[in-house]
Amino acid sequence: MSKKHKLIFSVLFLISLISAIALIWIANDGAVMDPKGMVGLKERNLLVFSTLLMLIIVIPVLIITCVFAWKYRADNKGEKYTPDWADNFTAEAIWWGLPFLIIIILSVAVWTSSHELDPFKPIVNGTKPVEIQVVALEWKWLFIYPEQKIAAVNFVQFPEKTPLNFDITGDAPMNSFWIPQLGGQIYAMNGMKTKLHLIADEKGEFRGSSANLSGRGFAGMVFMAKASSNEEFESWVSEVRSAGKPLNLNEYNRLAMPSESNPVAYYTLEDPDLFDQIVMKFMMPMP
Repeated sequence: MSKKHKLIFSVLFLISLISAIALIWIANDGAVMDPKGMVGLKERNLLVFSTLLMLIIVIPVLIITCVFAWKYRADNKGEKYTPDWADNFTAEAIWWGLPFLIIIILSVAVWTSSHELDPFKPIVNGTKPVEIQVVALEWKWLFIYPEQKIAAVNFVQFPEKTPLNFDITGDAPMNSFWIPQLGGQIYAMNGMKTKLHLIADEKGEFRGSSANLSGRGFAGMVFMAKASSNEEFESWVSEVRSAGKPLNLNEYNRLAMPSESNPVAYYTLEDPDLFDQIVMKFMMPMP
């Protein structure tokens, strides 16, 4: 085998090895591939389906590349050389028809899932949803519970099997709110309120973060999302009410100052319109 062919086989082997390692890692440790909620499960299934569908093209191409490199190597004198394939109907039908069919199937699946998994679409399962207002700050997350009149920094707790209605905004460079195991991610921007509906199908603690680079303290902009029983959630709310610091506009302005790697902190909500004031502060005319 010539040096050129050895190089081709080495590159293909390296690509295959890296792909295998990546797939093993994703299957075992990737949060996206280990969903704990209905939305995350459907997104994982769509990702797997799309990948397998595209591999129908990718795998044969890799195999044919190896076969051709071996069959048409310089020192192989016994094979018949047939270079005239430009007008072969069968070959043209395969390499144009099969990808076209896959694109149609993928388009239908993505179109259907895009409407089914619309982040603005509420989740209805007969249980009253929990309303949570999210504010992306530099470089931390503020979670406000308007009904429970509490708030928390870099920690959010909610009951399992209960729909979660997130209202999301920002008071910092653009971020993206993301809890990989529950699914979905949506941008948090100044003067704009977006929505995200999630649900946790079981108890657990799930890592959340920003999925958009936002400056020096981005690496520490993480939070813990905890799904618990209803009793544990109500007990936690009571503890925060009794131990949290008052959160009003003055305290919020202090909290909104840039800071890195913030510890978890709890507050009692004194101003029920605080979230709306944060959104509207970027819409008012300058004094």
